Amino acid sequence: MKIVTTTSSFSINDFPTNLEVVKNPLGRRLSEDEVLEFLIKEQPVGMVAGVEPLTGKVLEKAAFLKVISRCGVGLDSVDLAAAEELGIKVYNTPLAPVTSVSEMALSLTLSFLKRIPQVDSYMKQGQWKKMKGNLLEGKTVGILGCGRIGTQTARLFQAFGCLVLGFDPYINAHPVCRMVDMEQILTESDILSLHLPVTEETKGFINARVFEQMKPSAILINTARGALVDETDLFNALKEGQIAGAALDVYCEEPYAGSLTDSSITDRIILTPHLASSAVEGRQRMEAEALENLLTGLREADIL
Repeated sequence: MKIVTTTSSFSINDFPTNLEVVKNPLGRRLSEDEVLEFLIKEQPVGMVAGVEPLTGKVLEKAAFLKVISRCGVGLDSVDLAAAEELGIKVYNTPLAPVTSVSEMALSLTLSFLKRIPQVDSYMKQGQWKKMKGNLLEGKTVGILGCGRIGTQTARLFQAFGCLVLGFDPYINAHPVCRMVDMEQILTESDILSLHLPVTEETKGFINARVFEQMKPSAILINTARGALVDETDLFNALKEGQIAGAALDVYCEEPYAGSLTDSSITDRIILTPHLASSAVEGRQRMEAEALENLLTGLREADIL
């Protein structure tokens, strides 16, 4: 019985002995055509999935597949309706990345406020050049999406003496955030941190209209999903000084090589290569949870 792992890396090797495991042969995110070719070649009953596009086209041609275990939180890369119609069980790992992603949101914020990337670069060029930063204490932080990661992020900011506002269409009361409407969170936040899933309603939601409502001194933080942000509108907002800056770990297309790398906005943006959930401890938890979900799904399908 065969399964595949399509994440760019998967360190766990203690699979049950009756499972033949085939790993991602390219060691990177697979395209739609690549993952389809891989699945058709290997014909697995289950897979530990990364963020490759498991579209209806892919799933329809992979009728042999019974379980998809996402190594991560987001399920926007999986056509859930197609999976349900085809009888494919889909799991994710909502608990494992909470600490590492929330810590990344805080780290990006502090790095931006303290100008750490810039002064580090100057030091390595042999320049003793000081820059004035800003305090995090006393800032108003807006959390868009108050689920597990958003809540933990809110707790971290609160510990730094921030007023934490929250907006979530599914939550009215919250243990940490003062829940407000969208207009208030946009106009009052000094730091806006995104923790929403990608849906038809949220795709490209952070766009020119949003930047027009934000403070000129505000900072956008995105450790959630790249598709939440219209990257062209963000570039324009940064270049025109509509907002003070941004720090992104996720992008519409990855690896990223778009306009946000332009030298004209270097001092206004921090870019990292989708590593928020890649803390060693967090990754270990996430992989262990993904493996357990896969085995649970195979047992429930009477395959294992």
